[in-house]
Amino acid sequence: MKLRENFKWSLVVPTSMGVRITPLNGQAVHTSDTFFMQATSAETNVATISSYLGLPVKVLTTFVKDSPVARLIKDNLASRHLSFEGAEVEQGGPWGHRHQFNIADSGFGTRGPRVHNDRAGEVGRTLNVKDFDLKKLFEQEGVQVLHLSGLIAALSPETGTFCLELARAAKKHGTLISFDLNFRASFWKGREKELSSIFKEIASVSDILVGNEEDFQLCLGIKGPEEGGKDLAGQIDSFKEMIRRVKNSFPNASVFGTTLRQVVSVNSHLWGALMLEGNNWHVVEPREINVLDRIGGGDGFVGGMIYAILKGWDPEKWIQFGWASGALATTALTDYALPADEDQVWSIWKGNARVKR
Repeated sequence: MKLRENFKWSLVVPTSMGVRITPLNGQAVHTSDTFFMQATSAETNVATISSYLGLPVKVLTTFVKDSPVARLIKDNLASRHLSFEGAEVEQGGPWGHRHQFNIADSGFGTRGPRVHNDRAGEVGRTLNVKDFDLKKLFEQEGVQVLHLSGLIAALSPETGTFCLELARAAKKHGTLISFDLNFRASFWKGREKELSSIFKEIASVSDILVGNEEDFQLCLGIKGPEEGGKDLAGQIDSFKEMIRRVKNSFPNASVFGTTLRQVVSVNSHLWGALMLEGNNWHVVEPREINVLDRIGGGDGFVGGMIYAILKGWDPEKWIQFGWASGALATTALTDYALPADEDQVWSIWKGNARVKR
């Protein structure tokens, strides 16, 4: 893969911003009366690894005009060193547009997390290519990597077209395209033919494809892994066969990645990863990590991998930094990791949890 040399932005992500509310102290939603609220989106979870480590990153989104929640989101994005651009959409009264709410507890021990999405009236569903100057962004300013998510591509017919136009413009101007499939059954219901066509076109021009076994099967029609052994490590060869099938169907991509996760309990996971770079396999055998909140771990993996690619490191470090960034994200109450520096991430990879003075 060749990164563009003349650029203003290392990474650009389109997204629909919302807020997540989480009960304190690992409690369940239905038994709680005190909640922590944060700005969130899967795509900015990815982008924050690069922005917090000093690379120029831009978010393309949309906001509800004069909304206090929009102000909270903007201030949060700025605190993460993320530049942003987006249309200001009139709320249109109490039953009009708003930023989506994600209501989720973290779970604890044997009680698994539960997530409830409240996306009625979501302003991000209005994302439209007409609200952005793609010629200025990709030709005049320059972008090294465009990261697209299946969550945005499937959010509405408008956002599907938006992601297609972004991918086409990126391809035209030599920007690498990363695509995390992120299948959601509720988004696809009744739109399977439409979304399958959109996803396959984006995948056909992507340089980096990321997904789990469900994503590759249901988004791209690729046969999933065969039933393997009981342990996660015993299924790696089967996952490799699936990735080979993805590569054969989408040969433009040169990097394919997937995470491997076995849940021992809410707070203890076996966490691994698998990456095919060219014809070279890179494997992180599953190993135990302690989990404070699992949401955002997969995004952290993708964000760390993209950061390593942007830094021009050797490919074996791409998956290592991705794995460790995902593990870092699971130690935070926010959905995103805020690495102090590269050394903190590498310490996680090395298994070094000793105090640093």
